Amino acid sequence: MTANPIRGRAAMVSLIVTESAFFAIFVGAYLFYIGKSLAGPTPRDVLELPIVATIALLSSSVTMALAVRALRGERVQAFRAWWLATLALGLFFLVGTAREWDRLIARGLTIRTNLFGTTYYALVGLHATHVTIGLLLIAIVLFFALRGSVAARDAERTEMLSWYWHFVDAVWVVVFTTVYVIGR
Repeated sequence: MTANPIRGRAAMVSLIVTESAFFAIFVGAYLFYIGKSLAGPTPRDVLELPIVATIALLSSSVTMALAVRALRGERVQAFRAWWLATLALGLFFLVGTAREWDRLIARGLTIRTNLFGTTYYALVGLHATHVTIGLLLIAIVLFFALRGSVAARDAERTEMLSWYWHFVDAVWVVVFTTVYVIGR
């Protein structure tokens, strides 16, 4: 039995629209509360631009697209390699986020410190949660691909997962701009 591509695409579009609304609320809250903390630290005091992690995450969209293209072209070995690269780049980004949080906590910024801390951790944490979910799904597909259970017939399913991953990357552009450019 093959999957119904129209239903799969509609489901993914629905998920992305719903998740976009959640992110819009969190971005709106972050923007609303900028500068309203009565005590420090402020974004300017503690935030550093996560350039390398951002490049890694945005590059993972490229490797994801190359993986899907390879699978559609029945190049399963290339698919595995690009899929693994996507997983590695996503993990690099997530480790970068964890290291940033560790540094911020050491500098006195927690979720309870002030409004900036609350909105920062909520927004960046929401994104990190979505990255984690994406990475778990990518890892599951990689597991099956390494076992030889993924073939060109699964290209539509991997493309739907790629839509989610591209969404997560696009959301990061918004989060990055909001937190590290506008919010500083």
